Amino acid sequence: MTVMENDTAYLFGMHSVMEALDSNRKIEKILLKQGLDTPQFRELLDKIQQKEIPFQFVPVEKLNNFTKGRHQGVIAVIPQLDYTSIEELIDSALSKSDSPLIILLDGVSDVRNFGAIARSAECAGASGIILPAKGGAAVNADAVKTSAGALMRIPVSKVPNLRIAIYSLIERGFQIVAADEKSLKTIYDVDFRKATAIVMGSEDRGISDSVLAIVDEKAKIPQFGKIGSLNVSVAASIIMFESVRQRNV
Repeated sequence: MTVMENDTAYLFGMHSVMEALDSNRKIEKILLKQGLDTPQFRELLDKIQQKEIPFQFVPVEKLNNFTKGRHQGVIAVIPQLDYTSIEELIDSALSKSDSPLIILLDGVSDVRNFGAIARSAECAGASGIILPAKGGAAVNADAVKTSAGALMRIPVSKVPNLRIAIYSLIERGFQIVAADEKSLKTIYDVDFRKATAIVMGSEDRGISDSVLAIVDEKAKIPQFGKIGSLNVSVAASIIMFESVRQRNV
C-alpha cells in the first residue's frame, strides 16, 4: 500500500515492496523491522541487496508512526507515483498490440474499487487505465494495496475531460464500449477483438449521459438474481475477461 506526502510516497507491506522491486520502481530507501526473519523477508532482503538499495533496521514503533500494524515490518520510501499522459498511454498501447484494451473510469471514486479494477486490468493484459482528474479515485494506500501491486505495473492517466480522452481514442481507431445495465445488447454480443476502450461508471450514478452519448457500443452483463447489480470492480473484471476469452478463442 502507498501513502503520499508532498513529493514522497511510502509503500507499505511485504508484497507491495516486492512488486516495486520486481518492476524496477525507483526506491530511495527501505525501512525494516528489527528482528524480522521469515523466508519471505529473506527473499526480500536478498533483492534489496542485489539492487543496492539503502536499507535500515528500525524499531517497530518507528514503522507504526507511518501506519500502525499495517506495514508487515516493511516500508519503502519512493518518489511520488507518476501519471502517464493520454498521448503516451495510447501510443504505447498501439505499439504493443493491434487490438489493445484500455479501461476508462467515469465517476469511480472508491479507491478499493479502483485498486481491484487495476488488478484485474493488469491480469487481463490491459494497456492502461484512464480516469478524470476531478472526481476520479486517487492512487493512494488502499488503492495500491487492493491492486496487489498492479498499479506499479499498469499505466494510469488522469485527464481533465473524459469526453476529450474518448475522442482521442476514437481518432486512433478504438471502439468505445460502455457498461450499461439498461442496454438490450449484452457483452457477449460485442466484438472485443478490436482495439477497445471499456467505460465503467460509478455504482450510484453509472456512466454520465454526456459520455454515453459518444460511445460506440452499450452492453450489459446478463444477471438472473434479485439484487440486480454488481460491484463495479466485479463487473469490470467480467467484461475484461470476456474480451480476453474472445481474443484467445
